[in-house]
Amino acid sequence: MLNPSDTDTSARADSAAGKPATSWLHTLGPGLITGAADDDPSGIATYSQAGAQFGLGMLWTVLLTYPLMAAIQIVSARIGRVTGHGLATNIRVHFPRWLLYAVVGLLLLANIINIAADIAAMGQALKLLMGGPAQLYAAGFGLLSIVLQVWIPYHRYVQVLKWLTAALLAYVATALALDVPWLQVMRQSLMPRLSAQPAYLTTVVAIFGTTISPYLFFWQASQEVEDLRADPNAHALKKAPQEAGANLRRIKIDTVVGMGFSNLVAFFIILTTALTLGAHGITEIESSAQAASALRPIAGEFAFLLFSLGIIGTGLLAVPVLAGSAAYAMAGAMHWRSSLELHLSGARKFYGIIIGSTAIGALLCFTPIDPIKALYWSAVLNGVIAVPIMVLMMLLVARRRVMGELVASRRLKVAGWLCTGVMALAVGAMFATMGK
Repeated sequence: MLNPSDTDTSARADSAAGKPATSWLHTLGPGLITGAADDDPSGIATYSQAGAQFGLGMLWTVLLTYPLMAAIQIVSARIGRVTGHGLATNIRVHFPRWLLYAVVGLLLLANIINIAADIAAMGQALKLLMGGPAQLYAAGFGLLSIVLQVWIPYHRYVQVLKWLTAALLAYVATALALDVPWLQVMRQSLMPRLSAQPAYLTTVVAIFGTTISPYLFFWQASQEVEDLRADPNAHALKKAPQEAGANLRRIKIDTVVGMGFSNLVAFFIILTTALTLGAHGITEIESSAQAASALRPIAGEFAFLLFSLGIIGTGLLAVPVLAGSAAYAMAGAMHWRSSLELHLSGARKFYGIIIGSTAIGALLCFTPIDPIKALYWSAVLNGVIAVPIMVLMMLLVARRRVMGELVASRRLKVAGWLCTGVMALAVGAMFATMGK
């Protein structure tokens, strides 16, 4: 089925044998794609709103989320590679079914809203650049995403996703085109003025929810399983612990780099909108396309162009990840066949979720329902449902029955539980201030 190059074959064989991979590019895979997909158009809108409304005072959030996000994504990837199964399958086997269905149902709902918002933002961004009907552009992007996932084999498609991560560099370039007061940025990042105001806390939770997102947990675990199945020399580490050394090192490097890239881009989006939109009194941003449009008269044509192209590039990366993670979760919950390497005829229900969730997201762009307004609360919903999922992940990664000899180290457990606790605290603070 696979036709990898000789270099790729050699690198995979080295990995399976417990040797380090021969290329750093080979090392970067699921973690890099997962991290980049986190900065989707809906995430860009959330970060833009944070920067526009609260300025440089929100930069601390991405510094805090980086180590927490890296830890919990390493947990996710580790579960997938060690057990040879995705998160939903592991939850189905080891926890009550009602809990599984509740988690997967909420994930599916949040992902469809996210898909709708991302597709709408891509359509609006292309309209800003070319003119024309944003809704038809959105439908075209939805169709393109379906074609890429359903008809291109995984081993080729994943290379497309890798290259799409470069689109995020547009946001670094946009910020660097501005006159940045770096000393002030450093001071605000490291010594922020915190607030107990409901709007502030809700924004913090929205940032956490769009940064530490449940769909990323399911996606990265499943991509480890996909890579495992694609390599005839590799085995689930629980059954072949001698292969653990090189694979767990790769997971750590891949995830730390991927999440670092993700948070670096988020930092620059908040920085850009704080120095431009927020500084000029534009504090209400409902979409990433609106942020790009507002940048035009303030930061110039070049910044506008980079920001707009970034929206399209990140959307092309994120929509397949959102639809794919929903499909992996549903397939694991219902015990369906699931792999992007399978043909449509071999996994109809799995691909049905990909097609259905993407199509519903695209169709929402043609209804009176405003997916952009729902977007912000989708990020909050992600923050809320992330907490129980993270608890389940931490319980799974610590159980010998699940992980065999490769249970998480004490350091990883501490970091993972810290991430879970911080997310729970943020969500609790948000609920405590609602209605005040």
